[in-house]
Amino acid sequence: MAGSRTLRFEGAQHGSGVSFFLVTNAPGQGPVLHRHPYSETWSVLDGEATIRIGEHDVVARTGDTAVVPPDTWHRFTNTGDGDLRMICIHASPVMIQENAAEDPPR
Repeated sequence: MAGSRTLRFEGAQHGSGVSFFLVTNAPGQGPVLHRHPYSETWSVLDGEATIRIGEHDVVARTGDTAVVPPDTWHRFTNTGDGDLRMICIHASPVMIQENAAEDPPR
């Protein structure tokens, strides 16, 4: 997506048991609804994200952390006024992601 400056680290290539995305997104940006067979932990470094975890929305700001259980549909959107900087830690040496066919209405 235009404006996304996300870096990807896949642990298996470096002898690590975890992987992560270091996200820098402009307002309104975020991934499609998706899930992983392992947990994902988000820590907001700067900005604001609205995180959908299953059927619930959580607003996370600088310093906040959220955890998504395995096999739970989730996504986040930068709902702040400036850049969102966040780390998304995958509890797996390789990233496995299933995208939803569409974002179901709520």
